[in-house]
Amino acid sequence: MSKKLILGVASTVRYLRKSKGLSQEELAERSNLDRTYISGIERGVRNITLESLELIIVGLGIDISKFIKELDRNIIDNKD
Repeated sequence: MSKKLILGVASTVRYLRKSKGLSQEELAERSNLDRTYISGIERGVRNITLESLELIIVGLGIDISKFIKELDRNIIDNKD
């Protein structure tokens, strides 16, 4: 099974978090999630739920379409 989507989400969350100047701790607080969960998502070792993804998107202060556009770019850039 390909981890392309998981790794795409990982790099997208990391990129958007850093572009906002947030630490993992700050994003975790804004998202009401644990910092270790954010870390696991960004490393591609956690299989994120849609509910958690929505919390992260809200915590980043962006809309879903911006996340999807960045995700699409990351998946294209990481082609096998």
